[in-house]
Amino acid sequence: MAEKEFRRGDHVSWASHSGRAHGVVQEKLTERTRVRGHTVNASPQAPQYRIRNDDSGRDVAHHPEVLRRERE
Repeated sequence: MAEKEFRRGDHVSWASHSGRAHGVVQEKLTERTRVRGHTVNASPQAPQYRIRNDDSGRDVAHHPEVLRRERE
């Protein structure tokens, strides 16, 4: 399966414990980093995306396969 590609500003959603969460892509992560105190093991071969949650305003990181592109 081909990797889903997203760009800064894309509106996306993902499954959360309380239903679907929504946010805006901030950047593609391609190296190990920390987001809100959590280690994100991203790499060029396994990137993740930093997303700003619409409800909380906090940043989260997710693998592309769990994200769904939404309309603006």
